[in-house]
Amino acid sequence: MEGEMKNFIKVWLSVTISLYYCYAIGKMASKGIKRLICLIPVVCIFLYLPLCLTSVHIGGTTAFFIAWLANFKLLLFAFGLGPLSSHPPISLPLFVIVSCLPIKIQNNNHHNSKPNPSQNNNPSPGAREGPLNYAIKGLLVAILVQLQLAYEYSDYVLFVHPKLILLVYSIHMYFLLELILAASAAVARATLGLELEPQLKEPYLSTSLQDFWGKRWNLMVTGILRPTVYKPTLHIFTRVTGRKWASLPAVFATFLVSGFMHQLMFFYLGRGAGLKPTWGVTWFFVLHGVCLAVELALKKAVTGRFRLPRIISGLLTVAFVMVTGCWLFFPQFTHCKLDERAFEEYAALGAFFRNVWSSFVRACKAK
Repeated sequence: MEGEMKNFIKVWLSVTISLYYCYAIGKMASKGIKRLICLIPVVCIFLYLPLCLTSVHIGGTTAFFIAWLANFKLLLFAFGLGPLSSHPPISLPLFVIVSCLPIKIQNNNHHNSKPNPSQNNNPSPGAREGPLNYAIKGLLVAILVQLQLAYEYSDYVLFVHPKLILLVYSIHMYFLLELILAASAAVARATLGLELEPQLKEPYLSTSLQDFWGKRWNLMVTGILRPTVYKPTLHIFTRVTGRKWASLPAVFATFLVSGFMHQLMFFYLGRGAGLKPTWGVTWFFVLHGVCLAVELALKKAVTGRFRLPRIISGLLTVAFVMVTGCWLFFPQFTHCKLDERAFEEYAALGAFFRNVWSSFVRACKAK
């Protein structure tokens, strides 16, 4: 763990220095191919740096932040687009923070403009849902943790279906992610005046795949894929198929890229366990890309003449996501042994804090 922390510090020191360079390039090189050529070396470095880490939590989070988020934002920045190209230009510290973290600048308006009343009517997801919502989810997380611990040490472990365990893990991860993001958003607002980009918006209330992927699930990734993949592909196919049907190949291309990027994230995680990647994650997103394209085509064909009741479409959507997830996506977590490695890291972290506390107690007694 000590060696991993040293590597972690070196990786993020390299990230910070690289982003200082990118900020300077933004001042010296005009947007377009020239700036892109100057930024390509940094993109390559950010793809390499996660290979220096092997832990689930530190390595996985770092890979997502720099190999995916930062690289896509830098590609947009090369052409004067995205959050790094705001007007007026953001400061160097904010450039570094916004580049690799899931945040957006709060009240990003011109200095002389009046406040937008609509912003007060649309608070962040954490503020809108309220403390009771997160208290309930916190209780559910505690219950799920107890169930998982009981499963690990139970004599009936062989009688529990593996797919049921995957389902429990997925629900646990969802609620835990929401709680972490809510806490992070509160800290960011209080200390930096920044707001985390919304990541989840009650995805279990989705009424269609379009609603699930476009408005409720992983909105941070949706927001970065839309300008980098969807819009350019839409523009290209509009000239070929016309505006009405151009969204279908654009949607599929977006899911294909998302599948490759998710597969890359699992490669970073699985590499730490010495495992070769399977392509289940990519096929999951290919399948959903095809199904979403079909859904959009059917909506265009019927043009509002037929619509399923919300309760039925909602149940079908959630069931389809969970079934395909248990089939193709969630098994990747056990393939990479993320559960076992996570428990090992929790144990190592607990041992570290116990040693720190013991040292503190001995120092106090010595006085």
